[in-house]
Amino acid sequence: MHVLFEEDGAFKAGTVLADNNTSLQVELPSGKRSKVKAANVLLRYEAPSPAELIERAEAGAEAMDVDFLWEVCGDDEFPFEDLAREYAGHAPGAVESAAVLLRLHSAPMYFHRKGRGRFRKAPPDILKAALAGLEKKRLQAAAMERMVRELAADTLPPEFTPLLRELLYKPDRNRIETKALEAACAETGLGAPQLLTRCGALPDTHEYHLGRFLFEFFPKGTDFPSWTAPHPPADLPRADVEAFSIDDAQTTEIDDAFSVGAREDGSMRVGIHIAAPGLAFGPDGDLGRIARDRLSTVYMPGRKITMLPEEVVERFTLAAGREVPAVSLYLEVAPDLRILSRETRVERVPIVANLRHHDIEPLFNAETLAAGLSDFPFRVELKRLWELATVLEAGRGATGQQNRKDYAYRVDWDETTDLGPGRIAIEERPRGSPLDTLVAELMIVANATWGAQLRDAGVAALYRAQTTGKTRMTTVAAPHEGLGVECYAWASSPLRRHVDLVNQWQLLAHLEGRAPPFTAKSADFLAALRDFELTYAAYAEFQRGMERYWCLRWLRQEGVTEATAHVLREELVRLDPVPLVLKIHSLPVSERGARIRLAIDAVDLLAAEARARFLELLPPDGPDGALGDEGAPE
Repeated sequence: MHVLFEEDGAFKAGTVLADNNTSLQVELPSGKRSKVKAANVLLRYEAPSPAELIERAEAGAEAMDVDFLWEVCGDDEFPFEDLAREYAGHAPGAVESAAVLLRLHSAPMYFHRKGRGRFRKAPPDILKAALAGLEKKRLQAAAMERMVRELAADTLPPEFTPLLRELLYKPDRNRIETKALEAACAETGLGAPQLLTRCGALPDTHEYHLGRFLFEFFPKGTDFPSWTAPHPPADLPRADVEAFSIDDAQTTEIDDAFSVGAREDGSMRVGIHIAAPGLAFGPDGDLGRIARDRLSTVYMPGRKITMLPEEVVERFTLAAGREVPAVSLYLEVAPDLRILSRETRVERVPIVANLRHHDIEPLFNAETLAAGLSDFPFRVELKRLWELATVLEAGRGATGQQNRKDYAYRVDWDETTDLGPGRIAIEERPRGSPLDTLVAELMIVANATWGAQLRDAGVAALYRAQTTGKTRMTTVAAPHEGLGVECYAWASSPLRRHVDLVNQWQLLAHLEGRAPPFTAKSADFLAALRDFELTYAAYAEFQRGMERYWCLRWLRQEGVTEATAHVLREELVRLDPVPLVLKIHSLPVSERGARIRLAIDAVDLLAAEARARFLELLPPDGPDGALGDEGAPE
């Protein structure tokens, strides 16, 4: 005797060797013997052989129309033998019964199992839904197969166009477009950006990197929501000064300016004037909420995303030829450059000039100061401010940054190269120049003075503190060891940083004798600190990434195949032509500061990486102090 039984979800047939009522000893066609529970036996028969039964039953099941079976069976639960009898029109044989069983089992959408060998036809509505789902999957599979073929053939499927940002920056693994892209990447051996570039979806590598940042931080775009026009007070007193600013050529958010009132005895009155948008709107207004959402201007070579709308920046920037609302700190300075007193005023400040680094630095630098300055506008004022700045710097115990370098990135968007829109020029300028020292020291005086003023008045403020080398934002007026000051509250860039704007609101309230908008423990105040620190760090990381991109692009643009570099540590080197740090696996053990020559083998603008090889060790060219890659203390 043979039996058909179910084991581990599969149907098997074998020859009975022993029948123990509750269980059977069965030998399978393979020769394997198995103990089978009697309850699992679905059919006992004499012929054909087990192997033949399965083979013929599978063929018979394949020939059956499942839709016909579903139509002819009743709505009640039934054993498979009953349907086999009705289908065959006579008492079914073993093969006929087994064929019906296999067909019923293979169509779970049509027939629901109700027990061993027992079934019930699916209700019409459930069957319809199941079939629709199956058809949907079939169509999706066909569409996915088509998309993979198109991608592999360097053609962008039409479904990809509205989903490009998501596919690149945050793919949804449940979408067939994502699955198709992953399958095509596996087939071609390319990454998603490279494959999509080959398909023409990413014609500009710059936009690819910028797009990643915008997708995360500006998902709704960089346009501003509607806002109410700000109205600064009309009755501000006019300052009796002629103020001037010192900035890069690209700076439009001019937050700070200076004035010098010299006296015959050698003393002077120095004015530090900070733009005052906080006079025209508060934290609860439209513009206050916009600043709170953005938290900072985003900088990158060739572009920026301002914290405030351009119209607002234009209204409050310290542009030449205008009288602008400002918070001014006046320093009474003795002939020996000691600060005798400090006074803060809210006023209208006449701005007579916007000095730009590229115009002034050739005339006002360490060499021209030593040799004697030529005659140029604001020569006397700049010299007196620099003399004061050097005293202030020494008083803080600072050592200066003369051996360090800064780089200016200038992108000409009117020119297009084979790499895309924009031609990059990267210009080196020494950090710690007289102009840098002048501006930095006066900003430190202003921020430290106003921070201490708010601290002493018990008014909450957001401070920049540094202890044991770690810099952080805090609501406590803690020391900034890197700057050598008791406390330091960012307040000098209210057009560009939300923290500075918050501190300006607090300072203005204190000066006017009214309650400040924030208390030290208010939830909004603490949240603003936390969110600013995280966002500001992310913006800075993005800026560094884009500067790296433009350094790599400069290598491609200029066709650089070899370059000199200095060793930073282990396998890390920094190129001399541009501030690009690379990892050189072939670099032999070298001292920090060692000069080497590299071969630039490949530059990948999508991955923002370059592959370079060590060529030779070069003679040293100077102290390794020039290798410092840390910025000035903040």
